[in-house]
Amino acid sequence: MKRTLIILFGLTLLYVVGCSDDFVEVEPDGFNDSDFFNSQEEYESALIGAYDLLQSTFWNVLTGIVANPDYAAGGDAFNYDQPTLQNINLMIHTPADENQLRSIWGLMYAGLNRANFILEFKNKTEFAGKEEIIAEAYFLRAYYTFELVKHFGNVPLKTEDRDGALRIMDERIFPEDEFSMERVADIATAYSLIEADLLEAIPNLPTNQDLPYEATKGAAQALLGKVYLYHGTFDSSKFADAAGQLNQVISSGQYGLTHGDDYVALFEGDGENGSESVFEIQYTGVEPAGWGCIECSQGTYFPQFCGPRSPFSNSEFRAGWGFCLPSVELYDQFEPTDVRRDVTFFDLRDNQDSYSQGRDDTGLFNRKYMPRSAADGIGADPLNYSQNYRTIRYADVLLMAAEAEAQSGGSNATSYLNEVRARAYGNNDYDYDASEGALLDAIYLERRKELAGEGHHFFDLVRTGRAASTIEGFTTNKNEVFPIPLIELQLANAEERWGNPGY
Repeated sequence: MKRTLIILFGLTLLYVVGCSDDFVEVEPDGFNDSDFFNSQEEYESALIGAYDLLQSTFWNVLTGIVANPDYAAGGDAFNYDQPTLQNINLMIHTPADENQLRSIWGLMYAGLNRANFILEFKNKTEFAGKEEIIAEAYFLRAYYTFELVKHFGNVPLKTEDRDGALRIMDERIFPEDEFSMERVADIATAYSLIEADLLEAIPNLPTNQDLPYEATKGAAQALLGKVYLYHGTFDSSKFADAAGQLNQVISSGQYGLTHGDDYVALFEGDGENGSESVFEIQYTGVEPAGWGCIECSQGTYFPQFCGPRSPFSNSEFRAGWGFCLPSVELYDQFEPTDVRRDVTFFDLRDNQDSYSQGRDDTGLFNRKYMPRSAADGIGADPLNYSQNYRTIRYADVLLMAAEAEAQSGGSNATSYLNEVRARAYGNNDYDYDASEGALLDAIYLERRKELAGEGHHFFDLVRTGRAASTIEGFTTNKNEVFPIPLIELQLANAEERWGNPGY
């Protein structure tokens, strides 16, 4: 049977089962993959398709936020609104919980597979500049694989020995492969596979790109530094590797922290793709979505979750659904002089009659990603906001580098931490002092505050071994990862082979 390329948002590894022998052979209506990749334009078209799945990352961010102990799930007070999110927030989720978890599983594999499609045919046609396209494909495969490993652990991948090293195979995953694919040996091995892709990508990525959605050398180095930092949980030698990569991003001089009014507007439309953006996922309100295919939008669904519930309305924000609610405890971590407080929180505690109070209401909302006015673009349904997601910010790079340096005996940890603090307070009055306690703890706290509401803190708690002591209901050797959705296990006949421990 000829295999055809079908580019659909819903095409994933396990949403389709394999063919049986008694199926009738039918000549496909679409083009055959052997007739593709004959020109530079076709490679570029496939690369756009691989980037396209980045826009589904909002599911990952939303899930990470409600798993974070600093945020409540929220939602409708009168029903168990979005039960998967509610269960994750309470740490009672199971493989039967699908919705967001199945979207993350399926869409990240779909992105990985689109990158694999390019890599499978990387040697078919020669043209000037192809090395950069292949490098971007390796970057994207690393990104999607990292998201899968963060959420689900040592996921199933097709691997091979290449030049004496274990690598992800440069070929697509087809529906029938699910029955023979095995999970990689462990999470540390999965991180090594991701690192290898990024190391292959970095030499052929440019310092700057013409289009804001494209990966740069700095973005790949920052992502590699982040993967090394996660890998350090299992192999402490990786902290020095993380410091090495992140220091290159810092010393490049390509990025910088925004200050003053520019920082206040960092999460507004005017703050997109600025000096602090190392890698940013682009959204636009141009292409509308429908409830039958939310991911078909070119916009993001995430802000609608974050706004105060109707009848709230003002000139800056729209009403939303009242999810991902910050805790008062998190708010109290911020000094009144910390400029980040008013950027992180939308405080309606003195005006709670302006909206319908939902489940777990605190009067506080995630201001960074609230649904903004029509000027930022929205379709007929609240599914395609145009607010970009800052996947890797320069402040994140500084704090990751500070952590990596502190873990590996480097000399720059304090200066990187203080650079982030000086931006927050406008001066050096809050520079780190040993009387605060351990430097590493100070860095962890700074990450908690600086990156609040951006979907990172839960994974930080897991990788640093602090989740069990911090998250109510967290079970060690279980909740470090999420359950692979039951329907995906059943479709692959893999409940025993793939199921995560404890679930």
